[in-house]
Amino acid sequence: MESKNKLIPVRGIYRIKGSKLITYIVLSLWAITTIAPLVWIFINAFKNNDEIIGSAFSLPKAYLDSGTIFQNFETLKRFSENNIFRGFKNSLIMSGSTLLLILILGSMAAFVLARFKFRFTKAVKAYLVASMLIPQFAVIVPNFVIMKNIGDIFEGFQGSYLTVIIPQVAGLMNFAILMLTSFMSGLPKELEEAALIDGCSIPGIFTRITIPLTIPALVSVGIMEFLWSYNDLLTPLVYLSKRNMPVTVLISQVQSLYSTDYGAMMAAIFITVLPVLILYFISQEYVIKGMTAGAVKG
Repeated sequence: MESKNKLIPVRGIYRIKGSKLITYIVLSLWAITTIAPLVWIFINAFKNNDEIIGSAFSLPKAYLDSGTIFQNFETLKRFSENNIFRGFKNSLIMSGSTLLLILILGSMAAFVLARFKFRFTKAVKAYLVASMLIPQFAVIVPNFVIMKNIGDIFEGFQGSYLTVIIPQVAGLMNFAILMLTSFMSGLPKELEEAALIDGCSIPGIFTRITIPLTIPALVSVGIMEFLWSYNDLLTPLVYLSKRNMPVTVLISQVQSLYSTDYGAMMAAIFITVLPVLILYFISQEYVIKGMTAGAVKG
């Protein structure tokens, strides 16, 4: 009786292993260049200035030996005029609100463009693509005038979170609509047609069928939109009051405020990067699905 496990020629084994080895080496080097800066920031967030300047790549010793390992984070917390932790909260509020509005409004607009054919469908898509070519600096003045006029009508509007959330939603919405439209166009129409025959309404089809199938794309788009909103430096600087400043603005001022306290700077950077890493690790499975879902049709 022949064995089911056929032997592969020795030459073929070495050829396959050799090609895989090269791939693993390239990917490993790429991973090192990506992970090494994060590890370096994490290590130096627990060091004092002398250790960072003298031995930037060694493990922390001075604070660890003295039992004040979180000294740099305490330094950040003591400066009430520019509280990094309050800025971190502001960033989460603004970026989270921006993301929620973009996903809700963008998915509804994408559903209409993907499933309903009307006269100006192509024109709307072309407009969305063209709007992505306009740089942020080109619209900062008209946006500022609009926000000022709204602030003249509604008391307390100027300097509030809404002055950042509204421009960010308007500026980032086009990307979300285009990506979700492309994904929804590839979904099978038979499911929606069957639900329509069974008496399901258009809003019911959207919420019960389309949205569950679009979750991978929503997560992928959501992470990118969150990062763009979270890392935005110009918009908060223009619109917000000092108390509502996000962490990205405050971290740019750490050097001047703390007389080049590198330990505090590293701690601030670590606090800024941490939520992004957590968000990606939690949703990385959906990110991969969303990036590859529309690649093959069948």
